Amino acid sequence: MKLSGKKLGGIGGVSVLAVLFVGLMAIGLTNKEGPTGRSGITRVGKPAETFSMPLIGGGTFDASQHLGKPMVLNFWASWCPPCRQESPGLERTWRAFEDTEIVFVGVDIQDEEDIAQAYVNEFGLTFPNGRDPDGTITVDYGVIGLPVTFFVSAEGVVEGRWVGAISESKLVDWVEALLEGMTPSSGPEGETPGGFQKF
Repeated sequence: MKLSGKKLGGIGGVSVLAVLFVGLMAIGLTNKEGPTGRSGITRVGKPAETFSMPLIGGGTFDASQHLGKPMVLNFWASWCPPCRQESPGLERTWRAFEDTEIVFVGVDIQDEEDIAQAYVNEFGLTFPNGRDPDGTITVDYGVIGLPVTFFVSAEGVVEGRWVGAISESKLVDWVEALLEGMTPSSGPEGETPGGFQKF
């Protein structure tokens, strides 16, 4: 059976479209990055956004007053199970390094004041923790899930981030590196698979 040129052209067009579709699907799958990988990715290597927020229990935290000091910036919420997992280690690490120049600060998302205060009390958090009531800080840092921890150098650059509940040993490594003006040998980014709560 002979196919006319018109039919051959039609079959050829369909074949080209099929190949293009399969190719695009393959590219999409190979470049697919889960929410864990994307949360806060736009901030690494860039100047840290300065911010001011109301502290839980009263007062204000103004990041601009801590310029020239390395900072550990942790985003959390009371409803986030991985946040509850990492909070004790954050507090222990803070206490171990509180006599150095490093600044620890927590940013609570989507909690009312009384719930945020109950969380701080439950885990005995003594480093500054505040609320992001309008979500501005969360948006500025590209956070799309919790917990996420950013590591800011004394020069004010976001040197790294950890997505998901960070282990105490990794946190200590990062704090020591920040104090020495270096990046940990493990690299500027890390994640804990399964230790992340998407919004």
